[in-house]
Amino acid sequence: MNNWALQEQMVSCPYCGEGISVLLNPEDVGVEYIEDCQVCCRPIDFLVSESEQGVLEARVQSELDC
Repeated sequence: MNNWALQEQMVSCPYCGEGISVLLNPEDVGVEYIEDCQVCCRPIDFLVSESEQGVLEARVQSELDC
């Protein structure tokens, strides 16, 4: 990993559909974790990946989709 800075990304909650801003940590690449939605408080499943250019991206889904 070349980029060790936190990166901000907007994601849509799979439950309420609201856009929320999350900070992605390069140390979390390949790690699946759960974080509650800032709007509806339901648990969102996150999986962080990194492109060859060092850009982080979060895939989000509901616990029901896991």
